[in-house]
Amino acid sequence: MYTITDMKNHSHPHTHRSEIEPFDSTHPERFAAAQKCTWVSVGINLVLTLLQLLVGYFGRSQALIADGLHSLSDLLSDFLVLFANRQSNRHADAKHPYGHARIETAATLLLGAALAALGVGLLIAAGMRLQDPANLQTVHSATLWVALLTLVAKEGLFRYLMAVAKRVRSQMLAANAWHSRSDAASSLVVLLGIAGNLMGFVFLDLIAAAVVGVMIARMGGKLAQEALAELIDTGLDAKEVKAIRDTLRNTPGVCGLHELRTRKMADNALVDAHIMVDPRISVSEGHYIAESARQAVLSGHHVLDVMVHIDPEDDRKVRPNAHLPDRFGLLERLSAQLDDPSIKDRRVVFHYLDGKVDAEIFFSAQELSAEQAEILQLQGNLLVRNDELFRSIHIHRSCAPE
Repeated sequence: MYTITDMKNHSHPHTHRSEIEPFDSTHPERFAAAQKCTWVSVGINLVLTLLQLLVGYFGRSQALIADGLHSLSDLLSDFLVLFANRQSNRHADAKHPYGHARIETAATLLLGAALAALGVGLLIAAGMRLQDPANLQTVHSATLWVALLTLVAKEGLFRYLMAVAKRVRSQMLAANAWHSRSDAASSLVVLLGIAGNLMGFVFLDLIAAAVVGVMIARMGGKLAQEALAELIDTGLDAKEVKAIRDTLRNTPGVCGLHELRTRKMADNALVDAHIMVDPRISVSEGHYIAESARQAVLSGHHVLDVMVHIDPEDDRKVRPNAHLPDRFGLLERLSAQLDDPSIKDRRVVFHYLDGKVDAEIFFSAQELSAEQAEILQLQGNLLVRNDELFRSIHIHRSCAPE
């Protein structure tokens, strides 16, 4: 068994550039789009945060203040996205041979945890205020218009961010887009709470603030859970794994497949697999088959890189070969058992299979007559009957002229 394909630090030297550009974490279009739309989000969230907090405070609306804090968390997350986007687009280096893509994942985890904490805090605060009748008061009508403006702005921002996230395939931008959608949903709750308060149901403003807290905490928990799953090397879903398995199995020369493993890496995935090939082909042909399998996965799936391990047999079902002697030890044994010291200098091919060794020894017609070859073959046959190492020995005599 030998490993013939290594991780190549984000480069796919045999893949056409047009095939890999959409999946490259250092794609300049992806970086520029992420920067642009995030700055748009920063501007919108900054205006909304100031407007909601000021009008909510002077308009006596706890729900609008809660929504303002939500917008403030959006603003902070936007700066986190800008930082993570710049850092994750750095190329692989000596200390980070797999690149920096998981900075996005770490940023998503921090964002999710912050949202969860904020949501729980808002829920507790609203619950405590509901216990004091002095906190039940009518809000100013201006808070209703600010809540409506916020709802429209957040929904528009969601649609814009999600369109960009799908185009450039960014998990972090998608997370930020859904963050905006959660704001739109919470703004709808705030709008209804304020409207109910103005209609005489004064407690609805605090109820809306509590509901906003629950929504924020739920969204944050979901984001944090997904990011954490990626950081602990969670594999791809069963459907995608099956598709990758089918691609590997359908590669010409692949006789079997086992130990297929995947793990997420931001918007991409890393794959490694053991493929079986005919045990008697050359090393170079085995390498060619492995490279073909690797390129098929890279071009057909959203995968950053693939490591392919070649097996001549299913090592889960056969006896191990690691205890067997190396080439030099086997040549010494053959030379001694067949009483021919020249074997050590000849072309000999060993096949390590099922806990034993098959040996092929090559002679030219000038070096060995047909009768001598037959005698040597009989010696080999006698040797393998009770030998603990060799399963078969084949003598090859070339009849080609010099």
